[in-house]
Amino acid sequence: MNEKRKSVFPCAKINLGLNVVKKREDGYHDLETVFYPVDIHDRLEIALREDGTRETVGDVVFRAEGNPIEGTADQNLVVKAYRLLAESHALPPVDITLEKRIPMQAGMGGGSSDGAFAIRLLNDLCRLNMSNDEMQRTAARLGADCAFFIKAQPAYAEGIGERLSPLALDLSDYKMVVVKPPVAVSTREAFAGIKPKRPVKNCREIVMQPMETWRELLVNDFEEGIFVLYPRLAAIKQRLYDLGAVYAAMSGSGSALFGFFKEAPALDDFKDCETWII
Repeated sequence: MNEKRKSVFPCAKINLGLNVVKKREDGYHDLETVFYPVDIHDRLEIALREDGTRETVGDVVFRAEGNPIEGTADQNLVVKAYRLLAESHALPPVDITLEKRIPMQAGMGGGSSDGAFAIRLLNDLCRLNMSNDEMQRTAARLGADCAFFIKAQPAYAEGIGERLSPLALDLSDYKMVVVKPPVAVSTREAFAGIKPKRPVKNCREIVMQPMETWRELLVNDFEEGIFVLYPRLAAIKQRLYDLGAVYAAMSGSGSALFGFFKEAPALDDFKDCETWII
């Protein structure tokens, strides 16, 4: 095994319920949600670099492949993760290759996952001996839901998404369908339609009930406002139910939607969308 070059496969996530419960004094919002990992993956490779002859971003040579990535290398959470660790650890120069497969602007945490998996991979490759707790604290500095991806196991999240409690939740008996239409929802748009409030019943309690009860109880607070702005998203959610979904919802602030089925349906209605059956 080449100990100077390793690859990992950052996963996506969905939100099972997402309640915006309070606006904070720092301008952020306190949330309650259940994060659930999804088998849609990017590929992230980091190699320790022995020469510095190519154009670098600090001590990072960054290359993107696959789906187009917005922003500069400086803005990418993978590069930010390297620089954040370099503040407290002596890191060697590295080459980073990121192949994007997780849909972007989808509410599936692809960028956050890349940043967290970069921390995990650098910890391993550079033998930093960071604990999971230390990696989670570091990841939380990158972004609200980054800490989840350090373990990437079902978890109930509070605060801005960084306070995590593990959940014994296994949905592998169902087929998950993910539909990502060609719609981009900005975070600003999503929060503009939000009036913070506590739900009648906490999502952590709801997801431990039979899934057949979720449709009436498990709510993503972003859906109401976003569906007004983008009726196509509401139509996709309804179509997932028409096809037999036991539960369907939008993930995060969108625009990906997902449904859980006892048997996988045909997806002929979504020809202009990216789709997955997991």
